[in-house]
Amino acid sequence: MNKQNYAGIPDELAKLETAKIVLIPVPYDGTSTWQKGADNGPDAFLDASANMELYDIETDSEVYQQGVFLADAVTENASPEAMVEAVHLATKKYIKKNKFVTVFGGEHSISIGTIRAFNEMFEDLTVLHIDAHADLRESYEGSKCNHACAVYEASQTTNLIQVGIRSMDIIEKTVMDEDKTYFAHEMAEDDSWMDSAIDQMTDNVFITFDLDALDPSIMPSTGTPEPGGLLYYETLEFLKQVFEEKNVVGFDIVELCPNKNDKSSDFLAAKLYYKMLSYKFKDQDIEDIFESNFNDANNQGNKKSKFQSEDDY
Repeated sequence: MNKQNYAGIPDELAKLETAKIVLIPVPYDGTSTWQKGADNGPDAFLDASANMELYDIETDSEVYQQGVFLADAVTENASPEAMVEAVHLATKKYIKKNKFVTVFGGEHSISIGTIRAFNEMFEDLTVLHIDAHADLRESYEGSKCNHACAVYEASQTTNLIQVGIRSMDIIEKTVMDEDKTYFAHEMAEDDSWMDSAIDQMTDNVFITFDLDALDPSIMPSTGTPEPGGLLYYETLEFLKQVFEEKNVVGFDIVELCPNKNDKSSDFLAAKLYYKMLSYKFKDQDIEDIFESNFNDANNQGNKKSKFQSEDDY
């Protein structure tokens, strides 16, 4: 990977010592089983970010001024297990430095490492998994660190909420908590899904966003595109609400599989990442000290039912 400042921001805003945000690229594509190329995702994302306007109209902010440190890429690829551990250690290192840590993949197996780190550092963690695929296999093709297993560990150790699911193997039903799973066909018919999903989250939330959650009409450049996905503004509406109502402690974005003939997907990924940062920091002055509050939570799991009547809202 070419090392550069995120989005071409000035050097004084890209230093680890002063930046509130850390971005860790993970150019890994070791376990994908159809279209290859997600290892090129971080470079394509960074290139698009460098050509993006840095004023966000909606939040009337320039979040890059909070400082974004672009960490060295995690390039470990000796095995899926070694990669996951390397991501885990890198993520945890920067959380301990009191940074808002974000990760850009790479295919979805990288999230096993990011989720593990956040779960160790934040009590009573909710993992918000936005994806077309359930990713709940305990192991696949001889490894528990496969992209098809991306949130199996999270299902056992965290409060897992799954949104946008529209493709899975029947074996995954034995693991899935269907009361905390929002299937795409249900979401299309019941507009209470956003409030319902948020009601089931604990205070601390980590978001793992697989870009194939989005409809291929707006995000064709993924390894496994699925019809019937989320559109841009409904996605932003949901994310904005999550950031407003919960303490989002970090996030990762995965599965950009760039196509050299169509840069729109790269740019969407860049804008989505920047939007998520803008929502996180929209009420924080540049001079404010960022406090991640790791290992400082006092939450209770929420056991509310999946869908509720209008009278409950």
